[in-house]
Amino acid sequence: MKNISILYIGKDKDILETMLRVINKNPDWKGTGESSIEKAKKQLVDNRFSIILLGNGLSTDEEKEIENYVLEQELSIPVIQHYGGGSGLLQSEIFTALNQKKS
Repeated sequence: MKNISILYIGKDKDILETMLRVINKNPDWKGTGESSIEKAKKQLVDNRFSIILLGNGLSTDEEKEIENYVLEQELSIPVIQHYGGGSGLLQSEIFTALNQKKS
């Protein structure tokens, strides 16, 4: 399996740290986290990501801003909302989004 690079964006610092621990437990995943929209955009310029997870604390406008940025930059990266539910749900959400991208 190829490595999956994940950008997690969320305002709650504790949840962000927890999500990065969960993501980085999987040897095939590499997680990066940002709590700022501007820093997240910089990450998207500087790095290649397989998927973007939108987490807790983001407003609807901030979520739309990231989604629009991905479209405008033609990054072709799935953007999904993840607000918890355990590592099994997270894995399912990631694989579903990546499989839909292939279709």
